[in-house]
Amino acid sequence: MSTIKDLVARSRVAQQQIEFWTQEQVDEMVAAVGWHAYKAAEECAQLAYEETGMGVYKDKLIKHQKKTLGALRDLQGVKTVGLVEEDQNKGLLKYVKPAGVLGALTPVTNASATLPCIALNILKTRNAIIFAPHPKAKMTCALNCEVIRKGLKQVGAPEDLVLWIEEPSIDLTQELMREVDLVVATGGTSMVKAAYSSGTPAYGVGAGNSVCIVDETADLDAAAEKIFLSKTFDYATSCSTENSAVIQTSVFDVLVEKMQSHGGYLVNEEERAKLHKGMWPDGVHLNKAIVAQSPEKIAEVAGLDVPEGTTFFMVMGKEVGPGDLFSREKLSVVVTLWKYEVFAEAIDYVNNITEYNGKGHSCGIHSTNDAHIRELGEKARVSRIMVNQPQCYGNSGNYDNGMPFTLTLGCGTWGGNITTENIYWKHFVNVTWVSKPIPPVVPDKEVLFGAHWEKYGRD
Repeated sequence: MSTIKDLVARSRVAQQQIEFWTQEQVDEMVAAVGWHAYKAAEECAQLAYEETGMGVYKDKLIKHQKKTLGALRDLQGVKTVGLVEEDQNKGLLKYVKPAGVLGALTPVTNASATLPCIALNILKTRNAIIFAPHPKAKMTCALNCEVIRKGLKQVGAPEDLVLWIEEPSIDLTQELMREVDLVVATGGTSMVKAAYSSGTPAYGVGAGNSVCIVDETADLDAAAEKIFLSKTFDYATSCSTENSAVIQTSVFDVLVEKMQSHGGYLVNEEERAKLHKGMWPDGVHLNKAIVAQSPEKIAEVAGLDVPEGTTFFMVMGKEVGPGDLFSREKLSVVVTLWKYEVFAEAIDYVNNITEYNGKGHSCGIHSTNDAHIRELGEKARVSRIMVNQPQCYGNSGNYDNGMPFTLTLGCGTWGGNITTENIYWKHFVNVTWVSKPIPPVVPDKEVLFGAHWEKYGRD
């Protein structure tokens, strides 16, 4: 087994070979890798399902295919070589350069789709990448990397542009983070903190705990279907799946009925207590036995007798915070319901729930009231807001929105991250600014201070 220093040395040699490739060479490489990744989607998704024991095979397949094609769509025609911008008025030219060798920490929840999506963006920017997978997803990582390397080989690119830790461990991952030029950490809070503590520049993600609002103007049939689709996709492995639905009181009962028509099961008070015990046996930590599992498995763990055809659970929220763990991220097909009267209360729910867990990540709204949508956009302390969309589809890029395709979602300073953006190719480059002299642009004090002088004088 190669040491970390060996892997990094091989990566550096490979990266240096493509550092000054033309845009045409880069684009040919990206297309080859994308095609091989797409062709192998079934095999990769099946292995991810079997190895991790999480989620739904068909959903993992869709995710792998969509993230591969979506990343290729976003990269199509993007210039990542040489001069990419020129501003003659300011005398500025900008040249894009590779970041070097990147270390990518990948999660068990999205063990397959994460790899081609991030690899395509990193290769497009002439970087090399070394993956550090979750130990329970190491075979899935290896398969994806082998597939990607086939694409590299086909077009004469160095295969060592993509490498991985074959037997991952905390120690090896930490060593990798110290040795590379840039870290991309997609996963849990402890992983992201380790990346930030490595001494290497890093992009990390924040915890998810998405909240969606349904106001009185929403198309309730569409809202119920989209919440169901998002909540049940891959058994809620996504950090973007709706963990809470904040519903206007006047439409609450109707919406619940419509969600029940999609298999949603509203637990009673006794069942709520059992579900709580099953999900948090020690009253603190989420039970791994229910994470990304079927509703039947969750019911078995919790000792519930639920109707046939149940697809997800609905639980009434009681309070936001540690007194009610159902207000947290649940990584399961369980959504917590809350009622509000006036829209300001709905925004308070979003901010309070995400302040407790999931700061800065995301929320959504089902509404036809543009004033509500804009008010939420102004006041919600989140990095992305999906309007009339399933959040687990929309946040990380979908064919019907303009979000960049990724599986790494920045959460800004709220979530302890450096950016609120979806992490994609633009985050994997260095830019050289070339400055030419221009005619002096001298500040006009009258323009700068005129309004102040008029109101307050010059004293």
